[in-house]
Amino acid sequence: MNNIIKLRETMDKNKINHYIIPSSDPHQSEYVADYYKGRAHISGFTGSAGTLLVSKETARLWTDGRYFIQANNELKDSGIDLMKMRIPGVLTLDQWVNENIKSGEVLGFDGRVISANQYKDLLKISEENNFKIEISKDLLEECWDNRPTLSKEEIFTHEVKFAGKSSSEKINEVRCEMTKDEVKNYIITSLDDIAWLFNIRGNDISFNPVALTYALITDEKATLYIDMDKVDDETLKILNNEGIEVSDYKNIENAVENIKESVCIDPQKVNAKLYSLINKEVKIIEKLNITTTLKAIKNQVEIANTENSQVRDGVAMVKFIKWLKENVGKEEVSEMSASDELLGFRAEGQNFKGASFGTIAGYKEHAAMMHYSATEESDYKLKPEGMLLVDSGGQYYDGTTDITRTFVLGNLTEEEKRDFTLVLKGHIALSTAKFLKGTTGMNLDILARRPLWQYGMDYKCGTGHGVGYFLNVHEGPQGFRQEGNTTVLEPGMIITNEPGVYKEGKHGIRIENTLLVVKDIISEEFGEFYKFQTISYCPIDLNGVVVKMLSVEEKEWLNNYHETVFNKLSPFLNKEEVNLLKEETRNI
Repeated sequence: MNNIIKLRETMDKNKINHYIIPSSDPHQSEYVADYYKGRAHISGFTGSAGTLLVSKETARLWTDGRYFIQANNELKDSGIDLMKMRIPGVLTLDQWVNENIKSGEVLGFDGRVISANQYKDLLKISEENNFKIEISKDLLEECWDNRPTLSKEEIFTHEVKFAGKSSSEKINEVRCEMTKDEVKNYIITSLDDIAWLFNIRGNDISFNPVALTYALITDEKATLYIDMDKVDDETLKILNNEGIEVSDYKNIENAVENIKESVCIDPQKVNAKLYSLINKEVKIIEKLNITTTLKAIKNQVEIANTENSQVRDGVAMVKFIKWLKENVGKEEVSEMSASDELLGFRAEGQNFKGASFGTIAGYKEHAAMMHYSATEESDYKLKPEGMLLVDSGGQYYDGTTDITRTFVLGNLTEEEKRDFTLVLKGHIALSTAKFLKGTTGMNLDILARRPLWQYGMDYKCGTGHGVGYFLNVHEGPQGFRQEGNTTVLEPGMIITNEPGVYKEGKHGIRIENTLLVVKDIISEEFGEFYKFQTISYCPIDLNGVVVKMLSVEEKEWLNNYHETVFNKLSPFLNKEEVNLLKEETRNI
């Protein structure tokens, strides 16, 4: 409440009646540097997704179904109302603004952390309702004491032996697409797109190997905008040799103001401040980032390297399973110590650079919070009973991993075993899908939900997301969800498969593997068909499975998958670990 009071005092001083604080940074990143975690600082809600709107006497926070339980807990007694997104009857942020901001009032936000699309929507509402929008003031600068500083860590290059293509090759591919679109300039603001395009990586955001950067591509120049303190002489030389100029981070605004000919932007990624600087006479082509589409389809080097990193990751998971099953009930093991142990096993692997996100280790009812993160206060001690959900991943020079397993630590109730089996059935249904060219993730999402729907259950999130390559663990444009994703699935795309059951106060169950889209059947009469190849290798805990609930085909898939897991991982394990893996991958 003290932080909200300080913000309201600053709003009053700046004559702003309502102020929006989103979760993003100037690059519309999903995960942000501590400097940009203003929403968490003001509200106390620590989830990665959410938007806070503070008015003179009220405050509201919008977040999605992944965080409803967490937000309810963290917003308690804060005076902030939780707005549950996509729940019937709950106003969206735009609807609330439309219905509640009065003529003559001022709605403010830092224009750097709001997308051009959202800005345009709010601008239209303001014109219809005769209120003003102020985008030039970052009020957090005035009211956030001891605000964290931005990173000064140097960037490094991602070698072609890992990347598969040089940055100059990728820039030429971008220019070819620009020619097709008849556009002269292309502004890129999303950090993973820039890192991919220029074959650079950084350490500005926890878990995501990116640096705060902008880029501007023309038919003659490719310019990287970055804090020059982060570029050493050797890296600068490598970039220059690839035809890349390097300029200071802040110079992007002047560069955008000076654009004279047509420009391409992704309005979901370009921020409102930059958008407002584009000359009104310049033709703007709005589309999904060219780079987002190009990097979504992994090249053969990236695919081969990803396979190697997935095997190493699977080895770490098996070592962890052995440690977990041998120690729970015999010595003190907690959610936090289990997370630390798993990170240690991953760190033993070649090319390891860190975790790909903060490990989610939720025991019993904690697992019902999809993005639960244990703290000293909440840290459960594990017992030889119930289930532990562990969602984790690693960053390697040759890949990014993301895997979830729900481990059975002891006796389960009939309800827990049934729910575990239903999640497994949904996971298998999606894993085994064969689909016609042109199919989207939205078309296939129902396959994973169908077994749960038959029992009147569902999960309030998507079923899967794209995964970067030594980049962000969440990567677009592909995904499995019920609505809003029209991206066609193509060979070379990598995507997760992670249905789940989340029952507040009871348990949470999720089984997640990573899938690669591959070609399957080519028919002159019916067209081209694709399928998925599972590229995560880790046993699924058979102690949670009600075998009689599985069909013959489902049991065959599970046995075949476990045979593959054993064959892939056993050469890298010692005798005791192989014996455990043999038991964990036994035929049913």
